[in-house]
Order: sequence, then structure tokens, then C-alpha cells
Amino acid sequence: MRLYAFRRWAPALLAIGMTAPASASLLDYVGQCVPFARAASGIQIYGNAWTWWEQADGKYERTHKPKEGAVIVFAKTPRLPFGHVAVVSRVVEKRVVMLTHANWSRQNGERGHAEQDVTLFDVSRNNDWSDVKVWYKDVDGLGGGVYPVYGFIYGHAHAAAELTSRNPDYVGALIDAYVPVSGEPIAR
Repeated sequence: MRLYAFRRWAPALLAIGMTAPASASLLDYVGQCVPFARAASGIQIYGNAWTWWEQADGKYERTHKPKEGAVIVFAKTPRLPFGHVAVVSRVVEKRVVMLTHANWSRQNGERGHAEQDVTLFDVSRNNDWSDVKVWYKDVDGLGGGVYPVYGFIYGHAHAAAELTSRNPDYVGALIDAYVPVSGEPIAR
């Protein structure tokens, strides 16, 4: 049973004494980024992804410094009309982190799937995480777009255990960020 299906039926299952199947995994999720980020981070904000930054004001700490378990909030743009939210799974170094999120890359021709430990690279001029590039499965590397970001929201609860893998590819994340593929530097 997929996580989104379990969440939908959880109250009824619990009422009749059933529990989640052992195979229910955060990484089996298929759906939108918002419910995924809420489940993975414990941050209880609802609505379109781009609205999370303002909604967090006064409820959660907002910052421009990544840390594990924090939710990064992407701004609304023509390419991201609802924005995007993702959860930081690992901090690799000051300008490179890994994300776990849903509904970014296509997998088997469809969007919505969860992805674990993908590279996020700060390409902002002032090293303040205001502009980023995200690893994109379809190109097997950082995508061509630069996305504006509001910042990071720190939650009060512990993030999901499946947020990161046992052996994330730190070297691969650094290569994605700093080694130019086409001879052109990736960072601005």
C-alpha cells in the first residue's frame, strides 16, 4: 500500500484494529511535493508550496542556512506555478546539500515519485541560498534551470528516518555541483 493511500485510510484502519503494512515506505510515495514534505519533515503547513515561507512566520524558525530535516521553499515561477518544497537529507558542504523530495523528476515516464538524496547546489551570487540548481533524473545531473528560493524552515519534530540513505553519494553530489559537464562552469 502506498503511503498516500495509507494516510487516507489510516483512521479507518486503526479504528478496526489494522496497522500499516510493513512495506509502507516514505520512498514509495507518489504524489505532490507538499504532503510528502509535511510527512518527511513533521512541519505542519498546508497549501501550495510557495505559501509555506509566509505561513511559517511566527510558527517555525525561518533561515537561509540549510540543516538536515529542514524544508527548503522554492518561489513561485512560471516553471513552478505552485512553487516546490523539499526536505534537506544531508548537508555535504556550505554550498551543496542533498534533498529528499517528491514530484520533481520523471520516473518511468511519470512525475510524482519520491527521490532520496538528490543534489541541490547553491548558485546564488552571495552564497545565500537564494538561487539553486537541482539534480534532475532526466539529464542524470543538475538541470539547466536556476530556481529562486525563499529559504529553509526548521521544524520542531524529528524528520523521517528514511530521509537519507545509509551511504549517500557525497562525492557524486560534489561532482554534480562543481565539475562542469560542457566545459562551462556550473556556478555563476
